[in-house]
Amino acid sequence: MTWVGVGNVEGRLVRGRARNPRQESLLLRPGVAGQELPALTAATLPVERGDLLVFATDGVRVDFADSLDVTGTCSSVAERVLRSHGRQTDDALVVVVRYLGSVS
Repeated sequence: MTWVGVGNVEGRLVRGRARNPRQESLLLRPGVAGQELPALTAATLPVERGDLLVFATDGVRVDFADSLDVTGTCSSVAERVLRSHGRQTDDALVVVVRYLGSVS
C-alpha cells in the first residue's frame, strides 16, 4: 500500500497478525488539498490479509488509535471510533477497511 496525508487527518494501519510495531501511522504534511502543498513523500508499506486501515478526519480525536478495538465488522469499528472519540463541535468521518487478500 502506498499512502500520503495532507492536513488534519489521521491514518493508521493496524496489523492483523502479531508483529512489531502493531500499528503504523500515516506521515502527515501540513497543508490544504487544492492549495499550496508542501513537498509530498508517499510511504509504501506491505499489507497482509487481516490488516485494518483506519482513516479519520480532524473531527475525531487523534487518541482514538491508543485504545482501538478492531474486532467485529469495519462498520462496527468505525461506529465505535465515532461514538468514543468524535468531537461534538466538529463534523467527523471515519473510514475502516480490512484487507482480505488478493484475488487469485
